[in-house]
Amino acid sequence: MHTVVLGASGTTAAEVLAVARHDARVQLSEEAESALAAARAVIDALAAGTDPVYGVSTGFGALATRPIGPHLRARLQRNIVRSHAAGIGPRVEREVVRALMFLRLKTLCSGRTGVRPEVAHALADLLNAGITPVVHEHGSLGCSGDLAPLSHCALALMGEGDAEGPDGTVRPAADLLAAHRLHPVELREKEGLALLNGTDGMLGMLLMALADLDRLYTSADITAALTLEALLGSVRVLAPELHAIRPHPGQGAAAANMLAVLRGSGLTGHHQDEAPRVQDAYSVRCAPQVAGAGRDTLAHARLVAERELAAAVDNPVVLPDGQVESNGNFHGAPVGYVLDFLAIAVADLASIAERRTDRLLDRNRSHGLPAFLAEDPGVDSGLMIAQYTQAALVAELKRLAVPASADSIPSSAMQEDHVSLGWSAARKLRTAVDHLTRVLAVEAYAATRALELRAGMVPAEASRAVIAAARAAGIEGPGPDRFLAPDLAAADAFVRGGALVRAAESVTGPLA
Repeated sequence: MHTVVLGASGTTAAEVLAVARHDARVQLSEEAESALAAARAVIDALAAGTDPVYGVSTGFGALATRPIGPHLRARLQRNIVRSHAAGIGPRVEREVVRALMFLRLKTLCSGRTGVRPEVAHALADLLNAGITPVVHEHGSLGCSGDLAPLSHCALALMGEGDAEGPDGTVRPAADLLAAHRLHPVELREKEGLALLNGTDGMLGMLLMALADLDRLYTSADITAALTLEALLGSVRVLAPELHAIRPHPGQGAAAANMLAVLRGSGLTGHHQDEAPRVQDAYSVRCAPQVAGAGRDTLAHARLVAERELAAAVDNPVVLPDGQVESNGNFHGAPVGYVLDFLAIAVADLASIAERRTDRLLDRNRSHGLPAFLAEDPGVDSGLMIAQYTQAALVAELKRLAVPASADSIPSSAMQEDHVSLGWSAARKLRTAVDHLTRVLAVEAYAATRALELRAGMVPAEASRAVIAAARAAGIEGPGPDRFLAPDLAAADAFVRGGALVRAAESVTGPLA
C-alpha cells in the first residue's frame, strides 16, 4: 500500500484508482497546507465583515437572499449537510465512494474552497482509516455537482449517518470515528457547502470506466481476431496500408492488435466453402473500424477527465487575488456528455461482438462449423442459449445508450433550472461496462470452442495460448451439452480479470 501525496494543482487518474480500488493512503503536501491556510484567511476576513457573501453569510440556492448572522452560521453549515444528505435506494459501491471522497479532498487542497486545513485532514483521515460513508444510488441531478452523494460523506465527517468500516460492517459513523480515535468535525463558514459542491462522483466513475474499458477494448480486438480465425476469414483487411489511408488512431490500433493475434494462423484465408469468398461480413471485416471509433471516444473522454482532474470545482471560489466569486463550474455537462458518449460506444462494440457470435453458431454462415457448435446438433443444443443471453445483454445496452445528459429537470424553485444528470449517466455506464464484459466473455467462449472444432487446422500461436488459458481457467471445450452457466461465469471472470489479454500478450507482447 503506497501513499498518494496531494498538492494544490490536482491529481492523476492513477492516483484516484490507487485510492479508490487499492486503498492507497493519502497525505497532504506542504503546498496544499499553505494553500488551505491562505484561502481560509480570506474566508475568515469576509466572515468578520458586514457584506453578505454567498455561502459564507447567506443561505444557499434559492434561499441565498437571506443574510445569516454569525451566531447561526455553524448551524447553517451543519444543516446544509443534513438536509442535502437525502439519497435513497441501494448503496453505491465502496470504490465509487472512495473516489468521490478523494476527488473532493483534491479540490479542497487546491486552496480555492476556503475550508480550514483541519477539514481536509479529517477527510484524509477517513480515507486512511478505511471508513466509507453509506451513499445511496439515487439523489444527484449533477446540477451543483453530486450534492446528495457528497453530503452523505460530509455527514460522516460530522459523526452522523452510517458508514462501512474496514471490516465491511455498516455501523453508525460516530462509532467508527471513535473506534479509530477520530473526532467529528465542527463545520464553520463555507465548509459545509465546500464539502458537497462538486462533480466528484461522476468524475470518479468516469475514471474507473476508462480504466476498465482500456482492458475491454483490447479484449474485444482479441475476441474479434479469434472469431475471424474460426470463420476462416481474411487477414488482408487488417493490413496497415489499408488503415493508413483512413488515419483514425483507434482504428489503426485495433487492426494492429488483431493482426498480431492472428500472426502465423493456419486457418485464415482458407475460404472452405466458397471459391473464393470475396469478402467477409461487416461484423468481421469492419471490426477495427467499430472498435477503433470506440477507442477514439475513450481518448476524448480521457482528455475531458484530465481537465476535470486539474480543476477546482466549488461555488463560490477563492481566486488567486483573494476575490471570492460565484460561478457555474459545478455543472456536470462536460463529464456527463462523455459518460453518455462512452455508453453509446460500449453498446455498439457489444452489438458487433454479438453478431460475430451468432455467425459462429449458424451453420449456414459459419463455413463448415456444426450448428450452434454442438457435438450432435438436434440431440445437443450447444451454445444456442448462450447467444440468447448475449443478445439480452446487448438489448439492455442499447437502452442504456440513451443519453441522460440530453435530459434536464428543474429544481430548487427554478434556481437550478438546467441540470446535467451526469451522475445518472455515470451509473448507467457502470452497468454498461459490466454488460460489455459479459458479452465479450460469450464471444470468447464461442470462438475458442469453434477453433477447437476446426480439426486438422492449426490456429495462431496467440490463439492457442488463449485457448489453453481458458481451459486452465475452468472454461470447458467442445463436448455434449452440460450445465452452461458455470462455463459462462468462468468466461466472465476470464475476461474481467484480464486473463484473456495476458494470455494473448504472452505471445504477441503488449497490445494497444
